[in-house]
Amino acid sequence: MAKLPPRERILDAAEELFQSEGIRRVGVQAIAEKAATTKMAIYRHFETKDALVAEWMRIVAADYQAAFDRVQTEYPGRPREQIMGLARFIAEGLPAISHRGCPFINSLAELPDRSHPARQVIEKHKADQTRRLVGMCAEAGMPDPEQAAAEITFVLEGAQVSTQNGSIDQAGDRLMRIVEGIVDRHRSPLGASLPSDG
Repeated sequence: MAKLPPRERILDAAEELFQSEGIRRVGVQAIAEKAATTKMAIYRHFETKDALVAEWMRIVAADYQAAFDRVQTEYPGRPREQIMGLARFIAEGLPAISHRGCPFINSLAELPDRSHPARQVIEKHKADQTRRLVGMCAEAGMPDPEQAAAEITFVLEGAQVSTQNGSIDQAGDRLMRIVEGIVDRHRSPLGASLPSDG
């Protein structure tokens, strides 16, 4: 870490501490010590601790947005495979979540004020993610892409919470099977038009 530029050292230290101990429990002094720098140096790069938290959330959000970019590049014109690729990205990340938890969920729990800059970053990220997933579902020819995207989102986020609290085993495999079932069910116009009483 000592070889990194100061701003990167600060962000790396903040990420590790925020993830392991929580945003509210970690003070600027602890971040400075972990980053081998001073509080003054932190405030030169980040006006406030809240600004540092928001920048950390931007980096985490960018990793998720990069996953969307990656699957669209890997599977051009194949939205079903893109959706399954996103599910795989989440499934493969579940073991890390079992130890530290989802950074978005953890941060939202600590930031009840909707005007907090980090919370605004998370809400914007989630809206962008939903918009992109709805677009993939529409490209896949699903009659109700908003409903399909909602179901997939519930499963992806639910798998993260269930992994964090240890309530479901084989969460990654189960996640993949459920998302595949949602995609297949929504792609079938016949299935979509069946009466609910069967």
